[in-house]
Amino acid sequence: MANVLMNSDRGLDSSNPGAALRLSQQAPVFLKKYHYPPPAFPLSLAAASENADQWGTFEQLLLACLRTGDDKSAHLCLDRLTERFGVSNERIMGLRGLYQEATAKDMASLEKVLSEYERILSENPVNVPVLKRRVAILRSMSREEDAISALVEFLEAFPTDAEAWCELADLYQAQGMSSQAIFSLEEALLITPNSWNLHARLGELLYISAIASDSKAVLPGLLVMSIRHFCRSIELCDDYLRGLYGLILASSFLIEHLSVQPSSAAYSTKEEGVPAKEILEKLNDMAKQRLRKLVESRLLDSEDDVEKQAELIAAQELLQRKK
Repeated sequence: MANVLMNSDRGLDSSNPGAALRLSQQAPVFLKKYHYPPPAFPLSLAAASENADQWGTFEQLLLACLRTGDDKSAHLCLDRLTERFGVSNERIMGLRGLYQEATAKDMASLEKVLSEYERILSENPVNVPVLKRRVAILRSMSREEDAISALVEFLEAFPTDAEAWCELADLYQAQGMSSQAIFSLEEALLITPNSWNLHARLGELLYISAIASDSKAVLPGLLVMSIRHFCRSIELCDDYLRGLYGLILASSFLIEHLSVQPSSAAYSTKEEGVPAKEILEKLNDMAKQRLRKLVESRLLDSEDDVEKQAELIAAQELLQRKK
């Protein structure tokens, strides 16, 4: 039942299902290899030396085991981390809360975990890992409004946390509050301006707002901003599939919009920064060509996981529709 969104990961990507499974399968061997506390002399001479990567791997292993349902190995990882860093360590508190959320059997169990978070925060209001877990558990309990309020409060204290702004954008969008979601992602991009995935995500939100808009006057401006962010995403990462996919959608929609407008209306859009139709068509063709090559090359890679294969299938369907 755990929501792992507000938990920052390092190193290995345990959020990827395939990677999480492969990592969790290594748990027995890894746990057997590293013991804490270390054995006494002279056995300690043969023990592996301690390093930061080792404990980072323990954390990744904990997250992977929780994703794959190996609660026993996850608990062992948590015990090793707790023995090393202590129960009062803020990061350990957050990981322990994550474990308790993941193993909770019902809503009453989650309420107990939330109460424990409230107790910890009453003693230390700036415990960042627990503040983030509090947001995550509120969302897991379908208390989105409370999660938004908690996240806004968190960002008032930590306004440079890009991950928190992204989470807030996701919460706002889920509630149909597109303008607030767009603002939140813009704040995240001020902190991480070269994040191509965030540029593409902002482009998606602007595109969604455009097609949902009832105002013909607002629509071109939203689409132009959407196109700019999609272009920026593929400028930063030239083989980013979502950026190319979004650019095709947004530019196609704007081309269609301009095609049905009276000539006087189409002319007025130039003053709003809308590119000429010919430029949009060239941009659209370029995106299609690059996406087609990208799909063809990646379809040959059998190691892509299910999620990536689904993206490739969606891209193929888009290219077939837009011929």
